[in-house]
Amino acid sequence: MSTKKRGKGPVVAGAAVAATAVLGAGLYWFQPWRLWEDDTVREAPPAAAASPASPTGRPAAAAGPRTVAEGALISHEHATTGTAKVIRLPDGSHTLRLEGLDTSSGPDLRVWITDAPVKEGVAGWRVFDDGKHLSLGKLKGNKGDQNYALPAGVNPAEYSSVTIWCDRFDVSFGAAPLTAV
Repeated sequence: MSTKKRGKGPVVAGAAVAATAVLGAGLYWFQPWRLWEDDTVREAPPAAAASPASPTGRPAAAAGPRTVAEGALISHEHATTGTAKVIRLPDGSHTLRLEGLDTSSGPDLRVWITDAPVKEGVAGWRVFDDGKHLSLGKLKGNKGDQNYALPAGVNPAEYSSVTIWCDRFDVSFGAAPLTAV
């Protein structure tokens, strides 16, 4: 009778392949290198559109952009500072402006306006997708000044806050209450 010894080679190789796959998936999902990346955006404030000419041939006087709501960003999942402003343009459209934004970079960050109250601490991390919310698009950069147009027909008075929202993990990096000016 002979006894054959089974080699551990196939088992070790299988475990190594599985560990590599799990590590690769984890790196893709969490993207930890993003915490050390900064992307600074410096967009100018929205400007008034050119004024149409009056009957005298001179440009008609037009009111410039006007801030209708604003608030200071507070930290949630990541340290976040800056100011959020809703600006009404002379044509009646609205733009959300983030000024002096400073937050961490992360995977799948979005700018949302919501009807949720801004709560400090962990209690405020996950409230923004509970009620009415509207994504204004991907966060252009984790630092600086940037503008996000509100879609036509959106009434900004129906939204009381803005959040930097991580869609991947359903968590707020930071948020600001929007108070009428």
